[in-house]
Parts: sequence; structure tokens; C-alpha cells
Amino acid sequence: MTHKPQIGAMRLASYNLRKCRGTDRARAPARILDVINGIEADFVALQEADMRLGARPAALPARLIESHTDFTPLPVAASPVSLGWHGNAILVRKGTQVETTHRIDLPGLEPRGAVAVDLAGLRIVGVHLGLLRSSRQKQLHAIRAYLGKLDDRPTVILGDFNEWSRTLGLDPLRDAFDVIAPGRSFHAARPIAALDRIAVPHALSLRDAGVVETALSRQASDHLPIWADLAGITADITAPDRK
Repeated sequence: MTHKPQIGAMRLASYNLRKCRGTDRARAPARILDVINGIEADFVALQEADMRLGARPAALPARLIESHTDFTPLPVAASPVSLGWHGNAILVRKGTQVETTHRIDLPGLEPRGAVAVDLAGLRIVGVHLGLLRSSRQKQLHAIRAYLGKLDDRPTVILGDFNEWSRTLGLDPLRDAFDVIAPGRSFHAARPIAALDRIAVPHALSLRDAGVVETALSRQASDHLPIWADLAGITADITAPDRK
């Protein structure tokens, strides 16, 4: 289950959509959006939001996001038919003031990339790291190197880290981030691994975090969404009604 966001906190979420194919093998984008709406997040990092082959058409259509949610997908795609970059996308509440978006090329045996958005008081990076730990570490170093060329605003990194160990593999982040595993998020039908995580800089306060485990989320994808409530952020957002 998920809890209502706390007053004064910003809620970030991450969700690997598995191209909108559920554990029942049905491809149901509207069901994915029902899960996302239930999280009541301000920002959502998505993974596997596009199909894998050809021009990588969106598995989660932008028109459906527009009609079924209060979110807008950021313009991070390199293809006119895609929602994201290497399947990574970021949804923001309609009316949110966005400064810049970024596409980050990542090394590794598989084609991978990360996406980022700059807000007035925060930077959010969405990732889907590789299957091999050696690739994941190179990718995290590449992300840190890219961020090092930008300004030093607080930066949160979240997504599918693909790391099965609770203690190993994420050394490139630990000098500047607390890497949080809110709970077991994979496999949705029987969660055994905390693959989905959020890296929070030491300057920000984590109020709460969790995994969305409902009857719907257990069916919508092979991953469960994660969320985290952060305090001390001044980004200009249009928040949902939290009365």
C-alpha cells in the first residue's frame, strides 16, 4: 500500500513499466496510469516506457497520459514516436516550472541512457542501470561525471538500479548520497529483490519511503513502484490536492 504524501514534502516515485505488459501478459497502458495516479507523486521516473525495437515507439502513449492523468511527460525523447530516452521518461505535474532537461549517454555492453530535469531548487535523474555490476558502476561514474559539469543544486537519482545486493555495487554514489531501497519491488507477483532505489543527497531530508503493493500494481508490471517523500525542497511545482 501507499500512504498520503505528508504536508510540506515532495513525493518522487519510480516505476519500471515493463512496456506496460502485466504479470497477466496483457499490455494495458491505462492500468499503468491507474497505478501511477494512486501514488499521488509530484514527479515520476519511468523505465521501459518505450518498446525496445525499431524506432522505439512509446509503450505508454503521451495522449493517454494527457487524458488520464494530471501529468506531462518531459521532452527527453530523441525520436518523435518515443516517450523517453532508452526507455527512460519523467512525468511532472501539469504547470510545474521546468528549467532544462538532459539526456545522458551511458557506457556498458547494452545500450543505456539516463534522463534528468532541472527545477528551481532540485535536479532529478531517472535511470535504468545495466544487468552487469561492472556496467552499472561505469554508468554511475558516467552520471557523476556528467553532473559534475553542471551546477551544484541538490540532485536525486532514482530508478531501476538492477542491483540485487543490499550492500554492494553502488560505491560510486556513497560519498555524496544515501542510497535508499524502500522495499522489495521485484518480482511484483512475489517480491524478493529491492531493485528499485532512490539516491538522496546528504543535504535533503527523507521523511518516508515505500513500495506500492496493491492488487492492481501486482498485476500491472513485473516491478512494483517505489516512492519517497523529501523535505527541504523549494522547487516550483503544482501539487495534487492533499487535504
